[in-house]
Amino acid sequence: MREWLIGLAVAAALVLASWGVMILLARRLPPGAMRDLAAFIPDCATAARRLRKDPRVPRRAKAAVVVAALWVASPIDLIPEFIPVIGPLDDIVVVALCLRYAGRQVPRGVLLAAWPGEPRLIERLLGEPKHPDRIEKEQ
Repeated sequence: MREWLIGLAVAAALVLASWGVMILLARRLPPGAMRDLAAFIPDCATAARRLRKDPRVPRRAKAAVVVAALWVASPIDLIPEFIPVIGPLDDIVVVALCLRYAGRQVPRGVLLAAWPGEPRLIERLLGEPKHPDRIEKEQ
C-alpha cells in the first residue's frame, strides 16, 4: 500500500512539474499566433468564471459558459489530447462556439470586461456587432 501511495505522489508531482514547465514555456513565446493559442484556454477559463458570477448575464449564456468549462475539464475528448497540434482543437472549438453564443446574449461591454487577454482575440471571435448603435448605448 505504501509503495502505491509513493507512486501516486510521484506521478502527481511529475504532472504538476510538467504543467509548470509548459506554463513557463508558454510565457516565453514571442508575440503572435502561437502565444495567442497558448493563452486562449486560460483566458477563456477566467472569462467563464467572471461571466458566471455577473448578474447581467442571462441564464442561457451562463449555461453555455458552464458547458464550455465542463468540456475543457472533461477527460473525455473527441480528439485525444496526446495527438500533437490537433489534440486541443476540440476544446478550442467548443469553447469558441460557446463564447460566441454567450456573446450574442450578453452586452459586448460585459464580455469585454470579463476577458483578461488581448481584446482583439475576443473581438475576432465574436465578429462584428449586429447593432453597433445598441452596443454603444449599453456601455
